Amino acid sequence: MIDFRLKKKAPEPNTDFTGRRRVLLAFMMLCMVALVGRAVYLQLVYQYDSKLENVYEHVGTQAIMASRGMIRDRNGAPLAVSTPVHSIIINAYEVKKTDEARLKQMEKAFRKQKKDQLHLEKEMKMTEDEKLQVLNSYNKEKDQKLAQIETLLGLKAGKVADLVKADKPRQFVYLARRIAPSIGDQIKALKLAGLFVEPEYKRFYPTREVAAHLLGFTDAKDVGQEGVEAGYEKVLQGIPGSKRVIRDGQGHVVAVTDMKEAVKGKDVELSIDERIQYLAYRELERAVAENKAKTGVLVILDAKTGELLAAANQPSFNPNTKQKSSYRNRAINDVFEPGSTIKPFVVAAGLEGGYVHPNDMFYTTGSFAIGRRTVKDVHNYGTMDLTKVIKKSSNIAVSQMALRMPPKYFWGVYRKLGLGSSAKIGFPGEANGSLIDYHRLNDFARATLSFGYGLSTSALQLARAYTALADDGVLHSVTLLKRDEDDEAQRVFSVKTARSVRAMMEQVITKDGTAYEARVDGYTVAGKTGTVKKSGGRGGYIDKKYFSVFAGMAPAKDPRLVMVVMIDEPSAGQYYGGLVSAPVFSRVMTGALRILDIAPDKLDTMPILLTQQQLQ
Repeated sequence: MIDFRLKKKAPEPNTDFTGRRRVLLAFMMLCMVALVGRAVYLQLVYQYDSKLENVYEHVGTQAIMASRGMIRDRNGAPLAVSTPVHSIIINAYEVKKTDEARLKQMEKAFRKQKKDQLHLEKEMKMTEDEKLQVLNSYNKEKDQKLAQIETLLGLKAGKVADLVKADKPRQFVYLARRIAPSIGDQIKALKLAGLFVEPEYKRFYPTREVAAHLLGFTDAKDVGQEGVEAGYEKVLQGIPGSKRVIRDGQGHVVAVTDMKEAVKGKDVELSIDERIQYLAYRELERAVAENKAKTGVLVILDAKTGELLAAANQPSFNPNTKQKSSYRNRAINDVFEPGSTIKPFVVAAGLEGGYVHPNDMFYTTGSFAIGRRTVKDVHNYGTMDLTKVIKKSSNIAVSQMALRMPPKYFWGVYRKLGLGSSAKIGFPGEANGSLIDYHRLNDFARATLSFGYGLSTSALQLARAYTALADDGVLHSVTLLKRDEDDEAQRVFSVKTARSVRAMMEQVITKDGTAYEARVDGYTVAGKTGTVKKSGGRGGYIDKKYFSVFAGMAPAKDPRLVMVVMIDEPSAGQYYGGLVSAPVFSRVMTGALRILDIAPDKLDTMPILLTQQQLQ
């Protein structure tokens, strides 16, 4: 059955959103008001300190300097360290800018004091006289601080004040660099607007002049400029850190955020022995002074590892003050013609190649013609065996040996010894030396090469070459870093050849040899002298100007140390290597062998120590 009754209509949905829109709009307006209010608060209220009214107006990133790695000797003794210091910076523009803020503080304090004194309900305006009184008080306070700064930094009176009062004040001026932290703290305590005390590091060298040319120094930014400091810059330098800072109106840091710590540089442990380095420096200084020489160098190598144990230069300088001087490490960077110190290698080359035999005799008459040229000896030595050739240092005999050898072979031995190429120790400006191309080796060129002219070498290169004789024919690479063994060592001569030549070189140190002054009590010594005329370039050699050279090793039976001493232009009368450089070798080698506790191998020459009872 169908229901015909009328049905009631369902109520229509309310489509009037006016109320909701009003609520939403009110909420959004409220949020906007809150945001604007917050912004106004931050800009006009929060930025003022309730006590000091300082404006937090500078937010930026500040670098944190990284401490440089230490340089130590092989025993851990510090050779270069970084100490914390302060640098004083003034922003004269900011001083002027913040003068007004400080003046307002003082004016407010004056009004408050006046109000309290007169028991007023509210602060009164200042009269012109009162403003002038406050201004004078402010200027007096500032001038006193400026004067204190000048006194603490040792500056000329009025210098800082002039910077501040300039028409166009500069925004960045160093008042002092790398001062003692105690002084920096006193300046910081003055709380002068626009004055900043920044922490830095200063390099300090405890050994001063002793190892100056070897270590070098750093610049104002603590970057290596010479020597090991420059050569190992990438290792020694640290990684700077950073921090975000908020400064108030007077430049004071009030908050630090996002701190990234600095990473200290890595330490470098050198092969140098500070004790031997000091000994070498002291004796070289003495020799240069006594012989009235121009300069002097001394190099000591470990004969078994190629480690550089000492490298001394004279004259020297203090790297802590960096007074005007030559910063070149002459032992590594400068070259000279080695002269007769090269002769043992000629004998070794001849023996090794079979061009010279142990029983060969050489006939000399004082002069030897090679084409239109003539080679001469100091004396007419007559007939000589190999030992006497080395002992008396005959130019004629070694020239005859050199002419027996094919030019390429003879030249090749020099190249194998590292002559004419850098020792590659990573030292800035290291010398390559020079060696003529073998294609240009005519007979006379071979002869002059055999007695050490026509090529150039540094003291370091010459010492390295001598390791081939010292370590039974094995040539060592040279290192500035401590190591236990040399992985790059190369054999140049046989054991038999090296030992035979060393035995000949021992005769140089005898009474009728050329270097008796090189002897070391208790030890056998093998060595060779060199007295080299200085070249004047294309003008030939200079009269009465010499390099006095001695190269040697000890103990000769099983060498542990190799040393080269070169004195440039001795002018006190003597100039022969055996009289000028050999005594330096003796004194330094004596001390070095004792420092390293190397056992004597010639007990019959040990000094006899008598007891007090025996002396009586």
